[in-house]
Amino acid sequence: MTLRKIELPSRRQFLVIAASTAIPILGGIARPYLSLAAERPLITHGLQSGDVDVDSGVVWARADRPARMQVEVATTDSFKDLIRGAFVDVLPESDFAAKLKINDLPSGQNIFYRVRFQDLSSPTIIGESIIGQFRTGPRDKRSISFIWSGDQAGQGWGIDEARGGMRTYATMLRNRPDFFGEPLTRAVHQRRKYAEKNTLILMARASRAMREYLPITEEPTEPGRVYRKISYGPLLDIFMLDMRSYRGPNAENMQETYDPDAYFLGPQQVAWLKRELLNSRATWKVIANDMPLALIRIYDGDRNWGYEAIAQGDDGPPRGRELELANILSFIKQAGIRNTVWLTADVHYTAAHYFDPNKAAFQDFDPFWEFVSGPIHAGTGMLNDIDKTFGPQVVYAKARPRDPNLSGGPSEGLQFFGHVKIDGSTEVMTVTLKDVDDRALWSIELEPKTN
Repeated sequence: MTLRKIELPSRRQFLVIAASTAIPILGGIARPYLSLAAERPLITHGLQSGDVDVDSGVVWARADRPARMQVEVATTDSFKDLIRGAFVDVLPESDFAAKLKINDLPSGQNIFYRVRFQDLSSPTIIGESIIGQFRTGPRDKRSISFIWSGDQAGQGWGIDEARGGMRTYATMLRNRPDFFGEPLTRAVHQRRKYAEKNTLILMARASRAMREYLPITEEPTEPGRVYRKISYGPLLDIFMLDMRSYRGPNAENMQETYDPDAYFLGPQQVAWLKRELLNSRATWKVIANDMPLALIRIYDGDRNWGYEAIAQGDDGPPRGRELELANILSFIKQAGIRNTVWLTADVHYTAAHYFDPNKAAFQDFDPFWEFVSGPIHAGTGMLNDIDKTFGPQVVYAKARPRDPNLSGGPSEGLQFFGHVKIDGSTEVMTVTLKDVDDRALWSIELEPKTN
């Protein structure tokens, strides 16, 4: 997404735009006037766009007061060819943040959107506009690329403007991807950091804040749901999972039967994933899992007890949350679903894992890759131990060395992201793991398999 400011349109231009795009003005035909900058509604946090597919995208912005967010959409940055207009009101209940889903867009096209706010208490006062841009997915088989990472701003590391801020974002932008994706790595920190001691209330507040501040599609039939599929043309479907909201308690993870204590995605999300994978006609099915499949994540480090992710380190037949993953992998094999790739973050380092049934305790699945990347601007993690139940092989990894002289901070350069390219003619997927300085650390070309 690119941002740049433009001048407030003239009185005549504004009235023409408002009429042509059906953006009503409060209080009838009120004419805007140029006011002092301090009086105008501000866009406080720039613009975001997300969940872009072949014909739609979500636009987000935040104001500094109750206001009406006005959005105009065009295929050129001159906005001479307006194709859509919409508005939504922003109020204190959402912290003055709002988002709009723009539908019926042309596919495979650069889309420019212009956002400004109108003061609800003084409708004649209009704020300055900012322009954003995204690219819709193609309907034909043309080359596409995207970037993913995760684990932003953790362990007390801030933006650090003296070093250029969060430099990894500038590096990712230089790769000119069609879009950027981040697995939703939500977490609730230890209770002693909060006045509120009820974990469920903390989770509810965090979930609402995350959804209000991200340009993601909402599901009217299930408020709060974030798992979803994004179709980006005939070469790519992306399945965004939610590994936080439906899980059972973090414990020893050794159940021998699949019951609520062993849930991770939960039955409803598992059924959705199977159905959407089976119905997908895209060449590549990318599954964005917000926690790694086989890395061991200890829940209570002080007691060295419990497990936060899927694996528990016994290397044997599936138990606990592994039962759910075994069921999904077996379904993918039995249904003849090809070309699944898993992308994740969460552990604050980068890695490539190859899951080989010939080296696994559970073998009823086809081999597949999982790629790990992050952090964006946070402390770098050390290598995690890995559970061998599903035969994962650590083909590549780069993490924080076990050196007491290193802090793991962003200034040490161990910040990572992944770059994916899909060739439009050969349909080959190239995955490259990179660092903050845009060095290609490791890469692989994956040939698509036919049904």
